[in-house]
Amino acid sequence: MVPTLRHGDAVLATPARRVRPGDVVIARFRVRPDLLVVKRAIRPYRDGWWLQGDNPAVTDDSRRYGVADVLGVVRLRYFRAER
Repeated sequence: MVPTLRHGDAVLATPARRVRPGDVVIARFRVRPDLLVVKRAIRPYRDGWWLQGDNPAVTDDSRRYGVADVLGVVRLRYFRAER
């Protein structure tokens, strides 16, 4: 999710009651239920969501894994002061 999120950043999320395109979300891909990801919701897709990262060179998102189930919507990002 670089440049939006960087390694070491932490996020605060709320349960996914209402997801809108453009939201940063926490989700699981249906074909990779062991993988918890933070991605941007692009559009509803086949009873789930199509997700993409903010770095187009990295394709570990719906372009590779398909539809995802959104668990939460990110409301706040924070990082340590020494960064």
